[in-house]
Amino acid sequence: MAADYAAVRAGVADLEGTALRFRAARDRLFREYPESPVAAERRRDWRGIDWYAYAPAWRLKGVVELVAKRETFEIPLAADGVVRCTRAGQVRFAVGGRQARLAVYWLEGYGGGLWLPFTDATSGADTYGGGRYLYDTIKGADLGAGAREMVLDFNYAYHPSCVYDPRWSCPLSPPENRLPFAVPAGERLPPGERR
Repeated sequence: MAADYAAVRAGVADLEGTALRFRAARDRLFREYPESPVAAERRRDWRGIDWYAYAPAWRLKGVVELVAKRETFEIPLAADGVVRCTRAGQVRFAVGGRQARLAVYWLEGYGGGLWLPFTDATSGADTYGGGRYLYDTIKGADLGAGAREMVLDFNYAYHPSCVYDPRWSCPLSPPENRLPFAVPAGERLPPGERR
């Protein structure tokens, strides 16, 4: 996945084409990788990930603000105990004239690294109720960041592995990262699979 995200960072001249190639690579990974979140017995008939249509308006730049006082808390996992998170900062952005912000966390377990999960008005209907991930350095899911700026391309928002198979235990998005509007971009649940 890290190489696929590197290709996305390099493919800014053709954003939609790059997204289509990324989606095909992700489907291939889910079908062929031994540790795929899609159970082996389901892979032959698996139709691939369901995505919203690519929407250029959901590729944004956010302003990164580090927090002065970092707070550490625990997120319970269904089967694996808890994962400790530290709020490292937040990223402010605007979309369609709406101002928003999302917290960015440092995961102290579960592979470590920076993590940006979120829920929105599609969560529990068109997308997984526990949220989607937008940025996760353990998977190389970094579309570009600097000291004060971060690329937020919601077209790459993805479901955690537990959506595809309950044998996976995934940290869910903390309540503070709920956006009050719909984000019709990125992965969505197949029709009829509301969770």
